[in-house]
Amino acid sequence: MLLCSKAPDMKPKNYKSNFKSTTVIWSLLLMAFLLTASGVVEAQQPAGPPSGMVQGNGLISGTVIDSLTKKPLDYSTVSLFKAGVAAPINGNLTDAKGNFKITGIAPGTYRLQIAFIGYTTKNIEGVVVTPGKPDRNLGQLIVSPGAKMLADVQVTGQRALIENKIDKVVFNAEKDVTSAGGNASDILRKVPMVSVDMDGNVSLRGNQNVRILINGKPSGALVTNAADVLKSMPSDQIKNIEVITAPSAKYDAEGSAGIINIITKKKEVAGVSGSINAGVGTRQNNESGNINFNKNKLSVTANLGYNVGWPQTTYQSFSSQNTELGTSSSSNGQSTSNRHFTNGSASVGYDFDDQNTFNSTFSLRGGAFKNNGSSVNSNNSASEGNIDYTALTSNEFKVSNFDWNNDFTHKFKKEGEELSFAFQWTHGTSDVNYLSEYSAFTQNQRAVNNGTNNEYTYQLDYVLPISKVFKLETGAKSILRRISSEYDFFNPDASGAYVFNAATSNTYSYDQDVYSGYGLLTVNLKNGFTVQGGARLENTKIDGNSGNTSVGLSPFHNSYTNFIPSFVISKALTPTQTLKLSYSKRIQRPSLQYLNPFLNTSNPLNQSQGNPELSPEITQTVEMTYSTFIKSSVINASVYYRKTDDIIESYVSTVPYTTIDNNGNPVTRDVSLTNYLNVGNNNSVGVTFFGSTELFRILTIRGNVNAFTYKPQVISSLQQGSQSTYVQYNAFISGTVKLNKTLSAETFLIQNSARRTFQGTNPSFNLWVVGLKQDVWKKRGTIGLNITQPFNDYKNFTSNINSGPLTQTSRFSVPFRSFGVSFAYNFGKMSFGPQMPKKRRGVNNDDLKQGDSGNGQGTQN
Repeated sequence: MLLCSKAPDMKPKNYKSNFKSTTVIWSLLLMAFLLTASGVVEAQQPAGPPSGMVQGNGLISGTVIDSLTKKPLDYSTVSLFKAGVAAPINGNLTDAKGNFKITGIAPGTYRLQIAFIGYTTKNIEGVVVTPGKPDRNLGQLIVSPGAKMLADVQVTGQRALIENKIDKVVFNAEKDVTSAGGNASDILRKVPMVSVDMDGNVSLRGNQNVRILINGKPSGALVTNAADVLKSMPSDQIKNIEVITAPSAKYDAEGSAGIINIITKKKEVAGVSGSINAGVGTRQNNESGNINFNKNKLSVTANLGYNVGWPQTTYQSFSSQNTELGTSSSSNGQSTSNRHFTNGSASVGYDFDDQNTFNSTFSLRGGAFKNNGSSVNSNNSASEGNIDYTALTSNEFKVSNFDWNNDFTHKFKKEGEELSFAFQWTHGTSDVNYLSEYSAFTQNQRAVNNGTNNEYTYQLDYVLPISKVFKLETGAKSILRRISSEYDFFNPDASGAYVFNAATSNTYSYDQDVYSGYGLLTVNLKNGFTVQGGARLENTKIDGNSGNTSVGLSPFHNSYTNFIPSFVISKALTPTQTLKLSYSKRIQRPSLQYLNPFLNTSNPLNQSQGNPELSPEITQTVEMTYSTFIKSSVINASVYYRKTDDIIESYVSTVPYTTIDNNGNPVTRDVSLTNYLNVGNNNSVGVTFFGSTELFRILTIRGNVNAFTYKPQVISSLQQGSQSTYVQYNAFISGTVKLNKTLSAETFLIQNSARRTFQGTNPSFNLWVVGLKQDVWKKRGTIGLNITQPFNDYKNFTSNINSGPLTQTSRFSVPFRSFGVSFAYNFGKMSFGPQMPKKRRGVNNDDLKQGDSGNGQGTQN
């Protein structure tokens, strides 16, 4: 019979304390808003029809492009004049993509005027609208900077790599020299406020509870194993990465640290275009291709990528002591692993007319990881004395995922008013097979774990610009998750044949439903003030059921409702300086990896078990941010306070466990058990600084540092952990040299401090990379060279646990030095005209605690 340890009683807490703290902070911010608004707001009424305007059903549209950067020019003024008349009769502003539309135009001949501060005013004469052809698409309209603007044009060039926007920070990966030939993890290490550890786990401001999206949508592959998927995603397919530290109420409340959105290269141009990318190196090889067709109302995009890693050998050691029980164990070993991954997608979009659009995208990802290892082990206890044994392990993990997204958008006649509906189906399967053979100490074992994950999302959004001052956004959403896991254990019989072990095997089903609705109001005030306030309500229902009743596992149910407010007030101090105060509340739901109560005994001395009594983390953040650019320099600085209740961390303890040795005899031993608990609360204060400047017109220096405190207030039943105050940080510095018009070089250095937990520390991390890029064939192609960690073949990482009588140390040596070359080529005829596809809304599940095995594996990996 299995003797399963019982975790400390961690039943869901009364949320009154969380509600009170939320109410206090929300009330203070609301009061600040009211005081500010009362001093700056003056009533503004929507303007009536322009004088002299005659209503009709005609439409004039186009796209405004900067002549130097070739990028769309947003918020430029487009005015419409009747031929021979000095006063405008209609007009509009360009959107973020440089597009504009002027509707309600009567037949006639017109003049169009485009104006923007610092740019030469452009006039287009002889624009004719007739009853037979009421719609005129003027295509690409190029405007040029004025003489004064040309003197400072380098500002735009130097802001291309890092952009500080009102609600996010954007890292333009396609402008990065050292990105070629790497993977998504390599790029994320250089993004401000983001850090990536040795295993590929992503943190935002030191918090791993971050939601990662691809093109604004979740991916079943990322839910399964985000770290491995990011390593398998070629960097050549990534256009830019967006970081949102204070998401508004329109985003899902999940992800206490914020959101990271990876945008892939989808050519938003008219015509036929594409690209081919390839990279060969000592660590991994990447190949990918993209093709795009956009004409009139139809757009089609397809891409295919392949990633394969060379076999790599890692070395590991482990030691554990419990002075109270008089037990100790140690292990030294090595393992060799390799992997391959394939990903592809196809997208079809159709614009029925100017008001109705439809888009459907199908993405498929799959791959396999293999690992073979051996170790020499020793275990010492008072009852058995010292036992030395060897272990041989073989592990293969296969995964397959697809995402099918469909969205329909209807735009009303009122500019900016739109209604959208989106549906997403995510399906994932996994197949894990492992074999462990021991020379002594415990039984040999073989296991098979098959998991299936289905996720269905329905989303409805509505946007209404009430006037030039007010804009309302509202919507509703439901996410239905159905996860199943089948875990079969096999042990050898007297003849050595592996037979099924019903006592240690398990089937598990897990359902999670999230229903939510939100409202968001944006107010544009006088004197450069913008205020945005919103609220979201989310209800979560969870059901879990185990098929193995012999070990005393019973079904569990949980349900909770969360009120999620958000608030931001922004002040444009000058045209180049912005000050922003924001408040956001986030939740972090534990999912199957943390909740599954079945005991994972795949490692005889280090076992793990989920805790169905976990409560979600609740995080509230108040942040003040200042950003500016001065000529060729960019500065972004922020200070923030973050309060987290019911933080979820792993808890390692020593417990007795009864097993069978190789002779078939029952043996009770003390083993390490990893459980997941709400260990307490944490109040953190942090500062973030990012700066970029140009020196001597050819050298650009960038740097980012994020420092924050960690001081957990641990619950009374877990007083063995540390409760001191620790300062943690992550930082990077990089430099880019423009050697000539087609040749550039870059280097960057990363340093992340060790990450604290209430029981110990996780490893620190540092990395140095050098890159060179040469443009060829009139910049249609590039050849790159990248060198990672040139002076050290291996990097060493150490984790520690020091909790009362229990101490543990884990050490890993991982190969990091690599050399690689890359090649990219863009082909096709492209034009940035009005046939550019419209922006799709789609599904956006900012959901689930990072690292969850949402495909049904639970804790059995």
